[in-house]
Amino acid sequence: MEIYLVGGAVRDALMSPRTTASEPSHVDRDWVVVDATPEAMVQQGFLPVGRDFPVFLHPQTREEYALARTERKTAPGYHGFAFHAAPGVTLEDDLARRDLTINAMAVAEADADRPVSATIIDPFGGQNDLRDRVLRHVTTAFGEDPVRILRLARFAARFPDFTVAPETMALMRQMVDHGEVDHLVAERVWQELSRGLMEQRPSRMFEVLRECGALQRLLPEVARLWGVPQRADYHPEVDTGVHLMMVLDMSARLGANLPTRFACLCHDLGKGTTPADVLPRHIGHEERSAHLLKDLSERLRVPVECRELADVVAREHGHIHRSLDFHAAALVRLLERCDAFRKHTRFADVLLACECDARGRLGHEDKPYPQRDHLQHALDVTRAVSTASVAAQAMAAGATGADVGLRIHQARVEALAARMQAQAPMPPTY
Repeated sequence: MEIYLVGGAVRDALMSPRTTASEPSHVDRDWVVVDATPEAMVQQGFLPVGRDFPVFLHPQTREEYALARTERKTAPGYHGFAFHAAPGVTLEDDLARRDLTINAMAVAEADADRPVSATIIDPFGGQNDLRDRVLRHVTTAFGEDPVRILRLARFAARFPDFTVAPETMALMRQMVDHGEVDHLVAERVWQELSRGLMEQRPSRMFEVLRECGALQRLLPEVARLWGVPQRADYHPEVDTGVHLMMVLDMSARLGANLPTRFACLCHDLGKGTTPADVLPRHIGHEERSAHLLKDLSERLRVPVECRELADVVAREHGHIHRSLDFHAAALVRLLERCDAFRKHTRFADVLLACECDARGRLGHEDKPYPQRDHLQHALDVTRAVSTASVAAQAMAAGATGADVGLRIHQARVEALAARMQAQAPMPPTY
């Protein structure tokens, strides 16, 4: 039995200290076991957990150890594979089935704590591609698994100074043309998409997907935004798709969480060309964005937390941008539409997404966004109103139901108006 450390842990160790990967290598260590059987692994205390092929948990570290295996395409899509694991499968056989050359390197178990000074087992030129900053497929078997398109695009977002090898891009285009990405299941698309959104430059993921044609198949609502013009006085970058990529990268720069980054991705969907028989053209682009967001979220089974935040941002980001000009009543109505009184933590994420939108424009990257503090202050003032006292007084006066709600609304407006009168107005910047 021979054990090897493979994949990302080796890659990241060789990139260190230059790497800026979002996931430390010690978090994700993959091990391959050569010349072993499932029975031998169990005898040594490993816990079998693999459903489709032999994978085991180490009895102490709980890290995953997989028997060296090969795979054979049996049907379209991600699940259409048959796996073969047996003592005759070599380490090179196992590495050959991996996606990228930079992920197809290994070191012996004895050298796992010091891969940089170890002998690197590198049959496919991963070290050269690391040096040259190239994302390249290992073998043509890459073309059998459409998830690998998403994974490569995610790595492009994690390592934005890497380029995609021309032959790899050509292979991905061929996969798209042959309909492989059409067989991807929603859960896997969302898994890779969400991870890519959290990388250091998420725009790279979407640029790679767009270049190979996969974005048009997986996220047509997003793909349509390229080539859609915007008002140059608001958007010097003019193109909506270019603006969207700048917003996503701003969300990474500002350390936004996943729901906020997803909201940034979907905030302008309605600006894309939409057939009149799908959505009425007379409604505003914010409302169209909300409609398209609903379809996208259902198709990809996006988590509720992400889709609800994105819905608020899609509908209200224009009002939030203009909120410095609002009087107290309009501000309270905006807070109510955003459900800020019940979900004030989420509202902070809404404001962050709007800041990303405002600063995701040429020449505005380092400009302040006073609307964020302005609305947060308005929320703090109105939340300080004792709704219980207002409700008690209203009911004592004979008010019921909706009348109580109206009195609470009015009390918040009056409190905010009084505070705004005591402060100098802030000039609009958006």
